[in-house]
Amino acid sequence: MKSKLHAAAGTVALLCIAAFWTSTIVSELFLSESAVVAVKNGILTAMWLLIPAMAATGASGFALGRGRKGRLVDTKRRRMQAVAANGLLVLLPCAFTLAWMANAGRFDAWFYAIQVVELIAGALNIGLLGLNMRDGLRLSRRSRGAHGSLAPLK
Repeated sequence: MKSKLHAAAGTVALLCIAAFWTSTIVSELFLSESAVVAVKNGILTAMWLLIPAMAATGASGFALGRGRKGRLVDTKRRRMQAVAANGLLVLLPCAFTLAWMANAGRFDAWFYAIQVVELIAGALNIGLLGLNMRDGLRLSRRSRGAHGSLAPLK
């Protein structure tokens, strides 16, 4: 059950970040300033989904990894720490700042500089979460016995 919760929460988190990133690119390149404002406000509103999904992903991953050893488990743990730090220290402050600036109509050099930082940090988190998903699938295949039942990892 924990593994299904972990997979679902991780998928929701990855899809949220990918949607934020994509909607930002599309609105900035092809839509009006009012669309950019709507996207920035929408991203903040959707944090109610992303933050619990990230917390559930981390907590369930920690529970699943407890007592497990190995390179993949250690790598996933380090990546998740980087994702969390990037999210809390870069992406969340950028999201609040960009929404505030967009609502104030401040589409200046600072706005676009922060936007570039947010896009790079978001792409990094998408990549890291994607790698964790890939490795999680490897771990789940490895931990299943011949009949599909869970077996402890060595």
